[in-house]
Amino acid sequence: MKSITLISDTHDSLDKRFYSYFKKADEIWHAGDIGSIAITDKLKKFATLKAVWGNIDNSIIRSEFKETILFRCEGINVLMTHIGGYPGKYDKKILPIIERNKPKLFISGHSHILKVIYDKEYNLLHMNPGAIGNYGIHKVKTLLNFNIEGEEIKNLKVIEFNR
Repeated sequence: MKSITLISDTHDSLDKRFYSYFKKADEIWHAGDIGSIAITDKLKKFATLKAVWGNIDNSIIRSEFKETILFRCEGINVLMTHIGGYPGKYDKKILPIIERNKPKLFISGHSHILKVIYDKEYNLLHMNPGAIGNYGIHKVKTLLNFNIEGEEIKNLKVIEFNR
């Protein structure tokens, strides 16, 4: 079993109120708009980090991370990108990747709006953890915590703090 903390859109800011959730994670997944390499360096001190770059990220971040990653966690194929859309409105660049790779979990960020939606058409769970940074439209900072055990996603929790 793996404990996952999923975040996005830090925009060069890590709120210390989230640190206890990072410490409990086996892995931290960051769905882009990191802001500076100092953020990922700090996250790596808490747990194993998987991350993608977002539209605001500079060449330093883009040289360390990819735009889109496909990986396996326990028994689940995971696809993560920053700008990916959501069920019924996937980004035109990501849809062929979903169709070809058939992930069970698809993660994107960008909107700053937390969403967890099951997509019946592609038989996958879509997660967008919202945003935990100080920049953007969101009024509440959010992240997702969950466990992956074998082929199951369990114990999904939304963690939120006022901005």
